[in-house]
Amino acid sequence: MKPLMYYWNSLRGNKEEKERLLRANDRSFNLSFHYAKNEIKTSKYNIITFLPLNLYVQFTRLANVYFLLLLILQLIPEISSLPWFTTAVPLVIVLSITGVKDANDDINRHKSDRQVNNRTVEVLVDGKLKEERWKNVQVGDILKLQNNHFVPVEHGAVHAVTSNSGVGRWRNVNGDCQYMDELPWKADLLLLSSSEPLNLVYVETAELDGETNLKVKQALTVTGELGNDIEAYSTFTGEVRCEHPNNRLDKFKGTLTVKGQTHGLDNDKVLLRGCTLRNTEWCFGLVIFGGPDTKLMQNSGQSKFKRTRIDRMMNILVLCICGFLVTICVILSIANSIWETNEGSAFTVFLPHLPDISVELSSFFIFWSYIIVLNTVVPISLYVSVEIIRLGNSFFIDWDRKMYYPKKDTPAQARTTTLNEELGQIKYIFSDKTGTLTQNIMTFNKCSINGKPYGELYDFSGHKVKILEKMERVDFSWNKLADPKFIFHDHSLVETVREGNSEAHAFFRLLALCHTVMPEEKKEGELNYQAQSPDESALVTAARNFGFVFHCRTPETITVMEMGRNVVYELVAVLDFSNVRKRMSIIVRSPEGKITLFCKGADIVVFERLHPSSDKLMEATMKHLNEYAGDGLRTLVLAYKDLDESYLEEWRKRHHEASIAMEEREERLDELYEEIEKDMTLLGATAVEDKLQDGVPHTIEQLAEADIKIWVLTGDKQETAENIGYACNILREDMNEVFVVTGNTAEAVQKELKEARQKMCPQAATTPSMKKSHGGLFWLTKTKYLQDDKVDGEYGLIINGSSLAFALEEDLELELLRTACMCQTVICCRVTPLQKAQVVKAVKKYKQAVTLSIGDGANDVSMIKTAHIGVGISGQEGMQAVLSSDFSLAQFRYLQRLLLVHGRWSYLRMCKFLRYFFLKNFTFTFVHFWYAFFCGFSAQPVYDDWFSTCYNLVYTALPVLALSLFDQDVNSHWSFYYPKLYTPGQRNMYFNRTSFLLCIMQSCYNSLILFFIPYAALHDTVRQDGREIADYQSFAILLQTCLIIVVNAQIFLDTWYWTGINHFFLWGSMAAYFALTFTMNSNGLFFIFPTMFQFLGTGRNSLNQPNTWLIIFLTCLLCILPIVALRFIFIQTSPTINDKVRYKMRRDEIPAISLRPPATRRVSKRSSYAFSHSQGYGDLVTSQKFLDKKTPRRPLLFGQKDHPLAENQPQLFRTITEEPEEPQSC
Repeated sequence: MKPLMYYWNSLRGNKEEKERLLRANDRSFNLSFHYAKNEIKTSKYNIITFLPLNLYVQFTRLANVYFLLLLILQLIPEISSLPWFTTAVPLVIVLSITGVKDANDDINRHKSDRQVNNRTVEVLVDGKLKEERWKNVQVGDILKLQNNHFVPVEHGAVHAVTSNSGVGRWRNVNGDCQYMDELPWKADLLLLSSSEPLNLVYVETAELDGETNLKVKQALTVTGELGNDIEAYSTFTGEVRCEHPNNRLDKFKGTLTVKGQTHGLDNDKVLLRGCTLRNTEWCFGLVIFGGPDTKLMQNSGQSKFKRTRIDRMMNILVLCICGFLVTICVILSIANSIWETNEGSAFTVFLPHLPDISVELSSFFIFWSYIIVLNTVVPISLYVSVEIIRLGNSFFIDWDRKMYYPKKDTPAQARTTTLNEELGQIKYIFSDKTGTLTQNIMTFNKCSINGKPYGELYDFSGHKVKILEKMERVDFSWNKLADPKFIFHDHSLVETVREGNSEAHAFFRLLALCHTVMPEEKKEGELNYQAQSPDESALVTAARNFGFVFHCRTPETITVMEMGRNVVYELVAVLDFSNVRKRMSIIVRSPEGKITLFCKGADIVVFERLHPSSDKLMEATMKHLNEYAGDGLRTLVLAYKDLDESYLEEWRKRHHEASIAMEEREERLDELYEEIEKDMTLLGATAVEDKLQDGVPHTIEQLAEADIKIWVLTGDKQETAENIGYACNILREDMNEVFVVTGNTAEAVQKELKEARQKMCPQAATTPSMKKSHGGLFWLTKTKYLQDDKVDGEYGLIINGSSLAFALEEDLELELLRTACMCQTVICCRVTPLQKAQVVKAVKKYKQAVTLSIGDGANDVSMIKTAHIGVGISGQEGMQAVLSSDFSLAQFRYLQRLLLVHGRWSYLRMCKFLRYFFLKNFTFTFVHFWYAFFCGFSAQPVYDDWFSTCYNLVYTALPVLALSLFDQDVNSHWSFYYPKLYTPGQRNMYFNRTSFLLCIMQSCYNSLILFFIPYAALHDTVRQDGREIADYQSFAILLQTCLIIVVNAQIFLDTWYWTGINHFFLWGSMAAYFALTFTMNSNGLFFIFPTMFQFLGTGRNSLNQPNTWLIIFLTCLLCILPIVALRFIFIQTSPTINDKVRYKMRRDEIPAISLRPPATRRVSKRSSYAFSHSQGYGDLVTSQKFLDKKTPRRPLLFGQKDHPLAENQPQLFRTITEEPEEPQSC
């Protein structure tokens, strides 16, 4: 009956699935539940569906529907006053260009899907391991995963493999090319067994949580006994009952039933999709979730089509313009009816009415005729031009050498071409920390031993000297087991250790003993450490280089090489790390029988447990900790305690009783830990540096000056994130206050948020101030936005994950946003991927601001997809974030150029383009309106048909494209020097409703001048030979010429940065107009196509008269002169920031950008180093089965030679200065 129940749920889309039931090696049983297949599909079309679906998608755009209806109207002879090709040709071009672009994007998605789905894995089928594609893997299958699995590749496929995956290595075997597959596996698996002792596996979870340090997973004993026995696996029929598919990466609940016995399953038994096998020869796993059900895919969120602010405004404006067009046409059709009734009878001799056509029906036809004639208010070339402009500006981002990272041969990439101008309007940046702001590479930097600091260099006068990479390093050649990659500059510490200083020896002895690192010695003297955290690896490596080499461990002993002497310590107990304890302790017995407790942890925790005799030393150490914290280092305090044998035996008995208790086990153990971890003696402190990426502090400083608010959303601990915040200028000492929210209840969180808000703005109202806004079609959609409270000063806010969970609830969401948006900086700690997306979504919902998310791991995908703009960092943590992003960068520092230069230029160019486009087309169209009063409202076009066809496609298209691709208000140097130039884009100042109305007003004025000045001047005017020139065709030529000159003069006024292309397009368009006009008015074309080219000789007859050119000059002068005068007045009376900077740019030389070093902190904000984000592995390393199996020979922990973690070399921060450059056009 159970399969029937699951089948019924599957028919309803598995929405009611409460739990999952599966059986190993039983495909028929598992298929009955209709679980999701493991095939991934991100493409939208196939060969059959592309044309109809793509056309359907394109015609969901109202503009395309509008032009399709126009084309249909133009095919009706009774109402068409323009030939059908004037609309058909542009429409086909637009649909074709967009279709080709969509097809190319979908082909890339197909390639990516095939690359993922067609990778192979060994699957147990019919008692044998067979190579199977991942897309054919099913729930319940048993897989064998191997580290560094080599896949045979045909020579023709080499380029495809490297370009699609980018992960792995190559080797040549007997002339065959083989690819070493190091990509993550593609399903969620239950770990069954492995090649390692205790059935451990080491996995890298960079695709999941953004961390490159290895995690340990362990199989159940009952399945681990199966080992590598294929026959045993073929008869394995374990049944798994577990939770339904969800996005919780850190939790898993389930049971495994084997031979009637039920075993509990947790997250440590599961290998999630996106992990990569490291330092484990092989392992077996049972597929639990596949395809879209995997936790990685559940966290990926839904891909949404992103539109810019300008896109949304354009859609609204197009609808408004259509309404305006209909209104004008109704007015003109009514006027035609009145004119036909009162005046039309006088013209029937010359223009007789068609039979059976009444005045009412004639007016109805006139309405549709004017719809066709006046359709140029929304020309289809607008959308073609917008796509070309965005594509061109995307290429400029791709081609920018100043955003190219040579170390990894990685350029910047615009992965979408529809969001460029929104890069110039960013108000909020949501950033990950690890791997985005930092390199996630830890180095032992400084330490304090017995009150004396080490790690600094001083000159002869006693002043500190900045350590540079070229300075002399400590020579560790006396230590044969030293790590050659370890770098230290303070020689006094080595001298202290080698002199036999007892405190220094105890200090490094603690570092060599108190940890959960697992050693590996591939060759004699070549030690490699498998660490849960890069911090632990850095500390153990430091102890190794200073003569205390952690060599090996068993469940009962730890072997350390102390200054060349092999010492074996008996491991008595491990008091493991937890997020509550914030410390780790270890109890060992030396060969001499001395029992010692070694402890390391956060300073606030360890200091509370010191013996009063350490008070004086604690003051000196605290001073050093403040200095280290001010430098943004991750600090740790070390202490020890000698124990009495009799007390220890009694304590161990109580510890054993507590460890087997079924109730209150954790509480009883914590009490015992608290009891023994007191009255300790202080040894000193360590300082580990999580190196920032180059240029991060300066980038953040520049973005802050551009009035961009930066929120850091990280999974790290509060102290770690806070110190990094100070190190990279997100938090600054000169801030008025930094608020910390740590409430564990909704009421406590609400109280802390209110208190913070009242401190920032005492006069703020109790209830939030909401501003109502209208949007959507015709502004009918009502939305509410949170208004900012005025704040004097700069503030910061830090909130942890548990408090954030309460704050994101519906009743507290506005309270959180109100307080957070008053702060310059917000740091959210211990947040999940889903919480990151929720924070971004909340800001999008209640703030009229453009958001940008930037990250480098799969845990950042949700917020990248949620924000208006998503930026992926192609760093050490996989490509999941890049693949889901709109733009990709190699380093965080390139973000300032992406926004302050490319984003701002793109926004300025697009706004100029739209203002000019509406100006020239409304001017073109309004002339028709004035002409209607002189042609009996008959819908007769005032221009030549060929001029109407070429106006937007030939005569005016290229100059505005050149303006929109190459124009700059100031060059990149001045953009960096004055970040405030970015702020007008945030306020949407350059194209909004007001600027649109101003364009209409200017167009109306221009059209009045363009029509009535030539009309009045030509009235009763004769040529030099006495013939009249005031005919319809001559008047049309005069209007056309004036219009072309005026709109090109407007381009001349709007262009700030001239290139050869601008000149060529501008003067070339003018030349093309006159050349085509004379050609189309020539005798030859008239004789060949008499019905299509009816302006026979009009051009040369009209434009060869001096009075015609005088009229043209006066008309154009009256159109342009007021604009020039108004601009001059505004620049003199109320100049914008652009005007001021452009004036300084013409007057002054290129400024040098001053770089401010990170602010030094004076307040104690110290941090313990990041042990692990989960419970430690103390129980594991003391297990009695730890060495049940012989440790196989494995590859190095970090096998890639060029991997930064393998090199482990400290990289000193250097400021990134802009290179001098000539003014450029992109």
